[in-house]
Amino acid sequence: MSRIGKHPVPVPSGVTVSLADGRLTAKGRQGELSAALMEEVVVTQEGDEIVVRPRDESSRARAMWGTARTVVANVVQGVDAGFSRKLEIAGVGYRAQVQGSDLVLQLGYSHEVRHHIPPGVKVECPDPTHITIQGADKQLVGQVAAEVRAYRRAEPYKGKGIRYDNEIIRRKEGKKK
Repeated sequence: MSRIGKHPVPVPSGVTVSLADGRLTAKGRQGELSAALMEEVVVTQEGDEIVVRPRDESSRARAMWGTARTVVANVVQGVDAGFSRKLEIAGVGYRAQVQGSDLVLQLGYSHEVRHHIPPGVKVECPDPTHITIQGADKQLVGQVAAEVRAYRRAEPYKGKGIRYDNEIIRRKEGKKK
């Protein structure tokens, strides 16, 4: 039995949710998002809560139960509060800045790296060594953060590179004389 799927998703005030044709659409202060619902689950709105139930007792329906509930919860939270990922840059001369619709990174290469910021995502650099990625779509925010981090992952010897703010880099011992 799904422990996640059992819990209804509360809809905060200021968020409107509509269910139609196998899609859930939510509108809030962060914008509008929609998600396709799986055929194996039944999603209903009961008052100010969204309830997700499996359509039948098949193992596939029970597996999709928790997944569908999490997708619905992410859409509702995204339009209400949004999502954020923070990145830290470590290394001499490594820095980042936002220029127009591009994130410009200097990461020790002979050239600067330009990453286009997709619509629906807001990128800020409060200082040259920190990047904050915000948006309503959790998947898109995570994807942009992963793409930026992939330009120069933090290496284990000196810790230079881009890492998530909560990431712990296991350090290795260097060469011995």
